[in-house]
Amino acid sequence: MRTAAATGLLAVATALTGAVATTPAHAHAVAAPAPAPAAPASWTAAAAAGRPYAYLEGPAGSVLQDTLSLTNPATRPLTVRLDGRGAPVSFAVRTVTVPARTRADVPFAVTVPADAAPGEHRGTVRATAAGREVRVDLRLRVSGPRLAALTVEDVRVDTATGTLRYTLVNRGTTVLAPHLAVRAEGVLGTVLDRPGRPLPLVLKPGRRVTRTEAWPDPPALDSVTVRLTATAEGAAPATARAEASFTSGPAVAGAAGLLLLAAGGGGHAVRRRARSRTQRATAGAHT
Repeated sequence: MRTAAATGLLAVATALTGAVATTPAHAHAVAAPAPAPAAPASWTAAAAAGRPYAYLEGPAGSVLQDTLSLTNPATRPLTVRLDGRGAPVSFAVRTVTVPARTRADVPFAVTVPADAAPGEHRGTVRATAAGREVRVDLRLRVSGPRLAALTVEDVRVDTATGTLRYTLVNRGTTVLAPHLAVRAEGVLGTVLDRPGRPLPLVLKPGRRVTRTEAWPDPPALDSVTVRLTATAEGAAPATARAEASFTSGPAVAGAAGLLLLAAGGGGHAVRRRARSRTQRATAGAHT
């Protein structure tokens, strides 16, 4: 029995061994994942000739030109929208379609404002396509002499409120951050003295700004000369003045009362002196 059983087991093992030997190799191998397709290269925008940024130089009022390079490595055309920020950039067309696997060079122009201050200015050229934005730095250098010149003009005094009104003018070629000092002299001396302090504004070349200066406690009755002095870094101090007479109702009434009292007192004294002289003359006549 054991011999028969052993013989049976041996036959089964032999059959299994044969089955394993005849099984195709690919039936046991794990299939390797297919390689992922390579991500398509992104489109690019850059200053022409591979420069890191666009650089332009010229005097105020000039029109300067440069080129933006758009590269589309994809297999389909790409539509790109163009605009500028921080500088007056203009394109012949605002929307450009770049064919597949092509580079397109797009000219653009920058018009330098006539009142642009000499020195370096910054801006950006932007390209937008397929939900993505690329910015290219724009550096503009405006040539010309640097001149700081500031004036203060049209000074007026509102005698009802004491408010001072004046106009600041940048007559140079540089941007100015002005300071202002105020002083007023009356009949009896200084009635207002404010040292120079910075104003919350920046004046570009050629710009005029009209401002007001509060004077909460002007004199009630006085004749004053108000002087405004404006200064800025690199510029000579500019001074302007205005005359004003303050005559408020209560102050005038009070002054008139004092004058009447003084006049009345003076008249009384004159009358007393006259009576005294008359009495002395009468007494002399009876002697």
